[in-house]
Amino acid sequence: MTATTLIGKALPRIDSAQKVYGETRYAGDLTAPGMLHARLTTAYQAHANIKNVDTSAAAKVPGVKAIYTGKDLLPDGPEPASRPMAMLARDKVVFYGQPVAIVLAETAEAAEEAAGLVQIDLEPLGPNVDPVESTSLDAPPIRSRDIDAGEGEGEAHATVSGGAEMDVSNLGPNVTDAVAFKRGDVEKGFAEADVVVERTYRTHSVHQGYIEPQAMMVVPDPTGHLTIYTPTQGQFFVRNMVANALGLEHNDITVVPMEVGGGFGGKTCLLQPLVAAAAKRSRLPVKLVLDRMEEFLFTTPAPGTVLEIKTGAKKDGTITAIKFRGIFDSGAYPASPTNVATLISGGYYRCANLDLEGVEVITNKPGVGAYRAPGSPQATFAIDQNIDQMARELGWDPLEFRIFNISVEGDPQPNEEPWPAIGAKEVLESLRNHPLYTNKPSGKGEGVGVAVGGWPGGVEPCAAHFRLNTDGTVNLSLGSMDISGTNTTMAMIAAETFGVRMDQVRLTTANTDAAPYAGMSGGSKVTYTMGIAVEAAAQEAREQVMAIASSELEVSPDDLELVDGEVRVKGSPDTKLSLSQIATMSMSFGGKYPPVSGNGKSAVQDKAPGFSAQLAHVHVDEDTGEVELKHLVISQDVGKALNPAMVEGQIMGGAVQGIGWGLYEGIIYDDNGQPLNPNLMDYTLPKLEQSPPLEIILVEKNSKAGPYGAKGVGEPPVVPTAAAIANAIADATGGARVAEIPMTSQRVLAAIREHKG
Repeated sequence: MTATTLIGKALPRIDSAQKVYGETRYAGDLTAPGMLHARLTTAYQAHANIKNVDTSAAAKVPGVKAIYTGKDLLPDGPEPASRPMAMLARDKVVFYGQPVAIVLAETAEAAEEAAGLVQIDLEPLGPNVDPVESTSLDAPPIRSRDIDAGEGEGEAHATVSGGAEMDVSNLGPNVTDAVAFKRGDVEKGFAEADVVVERTYRTHSVHQGYIEPQAMMVVPDPTGHLTIYTPTQGQFFVRNMVANALGLEHNDITVVPMEVGGGFGGKTCLLQPLVAAAAKRSRLPVKLVLDRMEEFLFTTPAPGTVLEIKTGAKKDGTITAIKFRGIFDSGAYPASPTNVATLISGGYYRCANLDLEGVEVITNKPGVGAYRAPGSPQATFAIDQNIDQMARELGWDPLEFRIFNISVEGDPQPNEEPWPAIGAKEVLESLRNHPLYTNKPSGKGEGVGVAVGGWPGGVEPCAAHFRLNTDGTVNLSLGSMDISGTNTTMAMIAAETFGVRMDQVRLTTANTDAAPYAGMSGGSKVTYTMGIAVEAAAQEAREQVMAIASSELEVSPDDLELVDGEVRVKGSPDTKLSLSQIATMSMSFGGKYPPVSGNGKSAVQDKAPGFSAQLAHVHVDEDTGEVELKHLVISQDVGKALNPAMVEGQIMGGAVQGIGWGLYEGIIYDDNGQPLNPNLMDYTLPKLEQSPPLEIILVEKNSKAGPYGAKGVGEPPVVPTAAAIANAIADATGGARVAEIPMTSQRVLAAIREHKG
């Protein structure tokens, strides 16, 4: 190894300079010879039969080259029940803003004008907007539930199993999935309880809030091969989805991953099959970049939920029963994180009696997708408020009550799998002596709340390739997408393991033709899984270097060390070979050694869940219901902080998104399924002045499988924030509970008045 250890150092991102100086190229910056601009015509009703689509007026706009409708792209057969596969509505629309036609023109202005001239004749069917009403047996069906939609994106970010698959045939026609976890006897548990808390919580659909809108360019060649340039969290996923949608082989498609201008689960695959189909039919390059309103109309936000939860506990602190029924509003396409959210509702705390049920229902809203820790912020908002209220009613300190009951390694999860090594208890204990908790502010309207939440962790196979060059530098080739600075971490792992400086590592994110396989960048698994592959690839290459040096210097590999780009004999520093010399020996005419080339693979099955505990300090104006978040303390188990600066950045970003969940964000639909705030003037993202001072506490409890003990850190910080704020509001108001997020001043004021009677 080099004398300087990189692991644990706060280093800048390797792409910082390009971003600061505006040199990074995004998909929206791309052009190609003959490129056509695409715009979409969307539905003005949420549920209706399509009687006719008239494109005649639009086709007369100068510069328009083609207009395609659903019947052009899918002439017959059932309309797919998957968002990416359902490229354009054909027979009926199932949500307001659903794309019905795509216009291709020589200029963006011509495409925009023509898209507005496409006439859609709709026969209203009446929308299902309320998820509870949509679960009823007599609810009008939105579509046949016999159509397989595949695995929902929200579910795919986690790796959880177990739970009893419920028979949905006896449920309403719009219920597409249901799962249950049961243990013990909940009624007996409630009978034994000294306090029982029963509440219903609601959360609204939330947009991921990325800066860069959905964008892509697809370039066909004369042989029919398609090259797709797109910001995506999973380039192989895009390739496979497009191939399936268009009936092509994987080798007919090359995905070139572009810089992702924010994703948070929302940049997987959505419109790429549609644009690819348009490019293939027109035989010209096609580019589509959504505007901000389109982002709110028909992308894939997090699901809204209705969560009924009942909990019981004894005076000695024992939680006796948890009963949970969650309804997950999946929009018009099945894709909700029902399984993971239901498991989490009864998995944080030890409890002998569980009755947990999660139900996914479709409504006439845009199909949902993943958003940072899918399902966990919603479920935690419910369970942790109940836990907090029980503690207070039993006379327990809320923090000590959690520490007393929190799950630790070996405790069974609701699926009866034992928890692996987790830091849930440690992050709670780290808050015990924090000044914000030991010296709580006592002024009028001041309150402090605590909450804890976590993410079960994802795993997925991946690979990496490492190569030594003749100038002594190294190349690291990956297929994973860098959406959070993971490339910097991979370069650190490669340099540390192989034994060179960071500036000697050149990292390339290759396209699907050249890259080693990598799964989706999401679920807090890139560092955890790809880091193992990078470490293995660098170690294999290092062993090859040592073998060559051993042969040339006629010493055992154990007697060699790699220092400052040279392989030296220990104790005899003048007996040495440079990395450049060794590489040249393996890459020259007549060379007797094979090239130094390391391949690393990972298929880790041991999950590394991450937990965050948070303290929120608020001031509540009881006359107006206005909440000021004054301070947020975030303690998180990060395994080993490979790069503390980047780890803290991830935690801060997640916590601010949690603030958005708790206080500001939510897409509001009217009774006709039309969004009322589909723009950044009406949809509120937390601004700088609305984000309080953030204090980070890193708890390092090494994972068993991750590189150098690391684990994923992206998901946990968003999970408990809304619950911590809600508990702080209850503390500030003497017990007023806000059961719906975002916790607007109107909802807080209503909760205060209800509490006071």
